[in-house]
Amino acid sequence: MQNLHIANSKNVEIDGLTSINSQKFHIAVTGCQNVNLRDITVAALGTSPNTDGIHIEKSTLVSVLNSTISTGDDCISMGPGARNVWIERVACGPGHGISIGSLGWKFQEPGVQNVTVKETTNGLRIKTWARRSLGFVRNVLFHHVVFDGVKNPILIDQNYCPGRRNCPRQASGIKVSDIRYKSIGGTSQSKVAVRFECSKANPCAGITMHDVKLTYVGGGRGEEAMATCANARGTSSGFVTPVVRYS
Repeated sequence: MQNLHIANSKNVEIDGLTSINSQKFHIAVTGCQNVNLRDITVAALGTSPNTDGIHIEKSTLVSVLNSTISTGDDCISMGPGARNVWIERVACGPGHGISIGSLGWKFQEPGVQNVTVKETTNGLRIKTWARRSLGFVRNVLFHHVVFDGVKNPILIDQNYCPGRRNCPRQASGIKVSDIRYKSIGGTSQSKVAVRFECSKANPCAGITMHDVKLTYVGGGRGEEAMATCANARGTSSGFVTPVVRYS
């Protein structure tokens, strides 16, 4: 059960709401248009499963501003049909970060597009199941993000399968394109700080990284962060570390 479910609504303004220890998603926005969430506080234990802070699906013109989210799952998740989403000045942690997905469980599935994430913390993730699907993710900007000891800071995982049980083991049909990372820095608990694991059938296209600096804090002196890349096409500019070798 969600603490708050906003469904099939237009022109919604919510300011100063606090949600504590929801059984599932704290706030869900589905089938909506023009929803503005400001100064939201979400609080749950870092060990509480499936307690996404804010979930957005099949909705357009949604903004989340000036909020603090602590939870055991995604701070903000965007499901199929999330369009024209603006996320800015969101403090996230504990939690899994700002996530698009998981997507691609169904064959007929609306895509995610026109997403901007600015001035936030914690991981930036795109997750899709390795199944046939007509969905897509396109035109996404992650800008001015600072990490502090985050696991998997930058991740595109098109073989998503939590628990690694009964995984589809097909090729993801979700087409991921025009994903931009700009002015991003901080520290990673994971040695692999950037991981692009894209679909063999539909390689990621149009990934751009500009002024991205991530360092590894989980190992011994001299160990540097790494990037891994499979089936991803893109370019880097400015100062980018770890170096991404697109394939």
